[in-house]
Amino acid sequence: MSAGPQEHVASRPTWRCQACGIAWPCSPAKLRLLAEYRENMPGLMVYLVILREEATEQLAGLGGGGPPADLHRRFTDWVPVRSR
Repeated sequence: MSAGPQEHVASRPTWRCQACGIAWPCSPAKLRLLAEYRENMPGLMVYLVILREEATEQLAGLGGGGPPADLHRRFTDWVPVRSR
């Protein structure tokens, strides 16, 4: 199933949001992911680590200077790690 033009999903290999154009995951994507994984934060973290590794490889191949240094913060630092 393909994403619609207003869905906040990553455009590979640039890892920019298809809807708003900022670095993915953008705020709307984060909110959607938190809602989807609200009962499974460890699962969300695993999913995002896999995507972060994919982004690391793809972004390193684009610019020649390696991937951005903030990918850990961008992909995983915002996920709540404590139980409510």
